[in-house]
Amino acid sequence: MNFEDFRRRADAVREVPLDAVLICRGAVRDPRDKSKWRTEQGPVTVTGAKFSCWRSGRGGGGAIDLVMHLAGVNVGQAVAWLEQHMAATGETLRSSPSSKHSSVGRAAGKLCLPAANERLLDRVILYLMGRHLQVGLLAPLIASGRLYADDRGNAVFLLVAGKANRPVGAELRGTSHRIWRGMASGTCKDAGYFWVGARGSRKIVLCESAIDSISCFQLHPDCICISTSGVRSNPRWLCGLIARRYELHCGFDDDEAGDAAADAMLARYPTVQRLRPPAHDWNEALAVDSQKT
Repeated sequence: MNFEDFRRRADAVREVPLDAVLICRGAVRDPRDKSKWRTEQGPVTVTGAKFSCWRSGRGGGGAIDLVMHLAGVNVGQAVAWLEQHMAATGETLRSSPSSKHSSVGRAAGKLCLPAANERLLDRVILYLMGRHLQVGLLAPLIASGRLYADDRGNAVFLLVAGKANRPVGAELRGTSHRIWRGMASGTCKDAGYFWVGARGSRKIVLCESAIDSISCFQLHPDCICISTSGVRSNPRWLCGLIARRYELHCGFDDDEAGDAAADAMLARYPTVQRLRPPAHDWNEALAVDSQKT
């Protein structure tokens, strides 16, 4: 990769809102001062695109600087982290390779779900089978309309709400050689979620993506597995599940971001338990398990 390529990538993520970065890394906003956050590096104050860290007395500007500070990584690693995680949470990455063909936007406005394309459904199924997911688990999701193919051949995983499974958004996953993921325009991630699992189960595992949720369910068929559509320590619907006394497990990725978000969730909700995937994420764990058999 030459300098111009890297500059374009950096420009595409530089203006991601700092609040989105902080939430994705499991930071908790101070309820008494909305500009202050409790982070993995101690208290941080955010003013627009600028931030300052009380503990170190240092600060900076923009999403890249913030990730470098919070994660202790270099600029290249920070750009790569933003490309991966901000696409998963639905933040728009301007003219980046990850979002070139997307219709995703920030979670606001009227919901605009991609139209289903039956002709491209086989492509989606083959892609997911290549991710070691069993057709027997995909079939009920397809039959219910919670998984389908759009006109670009993306896999569409519906976020739903209530007993009627009313659509409130969708996770989108590219099925070509290019890694791409995003959210349908107008998605409201706090209004519902993608889920798969055994009806009547009292055990719920929270995962970072729809594919991870299906992977986790394949490994733990006695559970209900829910996608938080990104690393989110406090989705608004979580309180309702806790009030209904489900046995909740935070199954976020076994990495720094997943651990930080899990720690923040467990600090806020002590009844939630940490359940690390036995690999980096649940789909990777499923791949390892599939190789054994």
